[in-house]
Amino acid sequence: MPFDSLRDFLEHLEKQGDLKRVGVEVDPELEITEITQRIVREGGPALLFERVKGARFPLAINFLGSFERIEQILGMHPEELGSKLVRFAQDLMPPRPSKLWQARDMSRRLLSYRPRVVRSAPCQAVVNPDPDLAELPAIKCWPDDGGRFMTFPLVFTRDPVTAKSNVGIYRMHVFDKNTTGMHWQIHKGGGFHYHEAEKLGRPLPVVTVLGADPALMLAGMFPLPESLEEIAFAGILRGRRTRLVEALTCDAMVPASAEIILEGEVLPYERQLEGPFGDHLGHYSGAADFPVFRVATITHRDDAIYPAAVVGKPPQEDRFMGDATQMVMGPLIKLIRPEVSALWAYYETGFHNLLVAAVEPRYTKEAIRSAMGLLGEGQLGLTKCLVLVDSSVDVKSFPEVLRAIRRHFNPRENFFLLSKAPLDTLDFTSFEMHLGSRMILDATGSRAEYAGGSANVPAAVTADIGGADVWTAENPIRRDPKDLAPHVLRWRLWEDTLLVVQIDLIAQVEVRETLRRLVAAEELSGLKIIAAVSPDVNIEDDIEVLWGMFTRFDPARDLMFTHVSMVGVIPAYEGVMGIDATWKPGYPQPLEMSEDVVRKVDQRWNDYWK
Repeated sequence: MPFDSLRDFLEHLEKQGDLKRVGVEVDPELEITEITQRIVREGGPALLFERVKGARFPLAINFLGSFERIEQILGMHPEELGSKLVRFAQDLMPPRPSKLWQARDMSRRLLSYRPRVVRSAPCQAVVNPDPDLAELPAIKCWPDDGGRFMTFPLVFTRDPVTAKSNVGIYRMHVFDKNTTGMHWQIHKGGGFHYHEAEKLGRPLPVVTVLGADPALMLAGMFPLPESLEEIAFAGILRGRRTRLVEALTCDAMVPASAEIILEGEVLPYERQLEGPFGDHLGHYSGAADFPVFRVATITHRDDAIYPAAVVGKPPQEDRFMGDATQMVMGPLIKLIRPEVSALWAYYETGFHNLLVAAVEPRYTKEAIRSAMGLLGEGQLGLTKCLVLVDSSVDVKSFPEVLRAIRRHFNPRENFFLLSKAPLDTLDFTSFEMHLGSRMILDATGSRAEYAGGSANVPAAVTADIGGADVWTAENPIRRDPKDLAPHVLRWRLWEDTLLVVQIDLIAQVEVRETLRRLVAAEELSGLKIIAAVSPDVNIEDDIEVLWGMFTRFDPARDLMFTHVSMVGVIPAYEGVMGIDATWKPGYPQPLEMSEDVVRKVDQRWNDYWK
């Protein structure tokens, strides 16, 4: 049966032994983060902190921190749901009664898309027209955060022109008793609604929901098309209609089973400095001016529960949320791009920084056409590095992706750089918010252009299209990299394709020169990629390598090749590709918990679980 509220889900987890209560008082500043991180990395249970210092309400966290929990919410594994959705859509083209009957489970889910309006609801049991946000257990996650943040709010808005609704999750910096920041990034639906309201010179009514039923919380994360409303999609995920009630002070509908509701508005052209905040890229995102949410009224259940989540250097709870999202939504790409068989964005890189797409090209350069299309689709449009592989490659396996690059990637023919492109708001590598570069690596190895012609391809043509289809090297490293360039501390060879070198950060110019020597070395010419990372990256840990590599470089500025020449206005790249993925002056600091908090949690660890 679907869960009608967050508390229903938490009670279910507790009955299963998958929730732990913490009865001692804990500090919302840093202590909760340190406890939660340890539990997440141990694969531990959901947590309910019953006594949060200075707050009226208990705090729930890590309740979406496993695929098993998400599977219980959806009624099936996220991958199974994604497959069923795409099969259902394909079978309905055209619709036939027999197909509808065969897919009656999905038909019932789809019939739940329309919400149900009720007259009264438990979320309005208590009404406070004089709100004080200090009563909420908003947390400070990292030592240099700009303050305390609501980290798992569902923000409800309506387009002031079309009246279409949007539900999104945006961090909210608590400024004072009744105002917060509203971190609307460039690709967020709520931000689009605010843009329309500002053009009209009107305030935008906003409702923030703290603690909805888990299906609605998942729907708020999903990168849905703007035409598909999250409230409707939550009904499909849940298999039961979403129950809504009218808000008390603004023209909005709110989920009837919610825990806490903040009603208010965002005024046009009002901005306030928001941040810094330790985000999911494992670094601080800097302070910047963002819109301000003014809270007019708070309503809540009698015994409300406040939800939170911690993001930071992977792995964190958001790994499971993000992976479940793409398991459900990823297969739907086949409806508009049938040549794309699979997609996978790597949580280790912050999702947007590395996307792998499996493509089966049917004609010359169709894989590149597919790449350009993917980079224009919703949140995929913020991808920084896109790797194309053929359909035999498991896109979730980075070693398999590296082997495809080893076999098929030729930079002269298969590397594409897009400079001056829009970038994720949180990406710090370009030094200019919202603007950076992207790259595409085509490792499909396709020769589809000759599929219908003669098998005897002229040698000159073969040379023009990049040479042999399969690359091999018996020994890609013929000399210790430490002997070839200064400042190399350690190195690791991954799948005979990627050489990861840890470089001592003496001076940035010396780091770049060290990488340049390695890329030019004849003894390393059998490699495809050399990536330089900083000493804080453990190169023996796969997750840390992906994090340290893909979060710290801008393709246009930080890539180099053995040889680069110009053919007219077209750059020709040859040899080994070098990536300077070291931490650079001007980058925000990586996230580290303060030593005194670590010691405090060490000393109290056994007390938490009594």
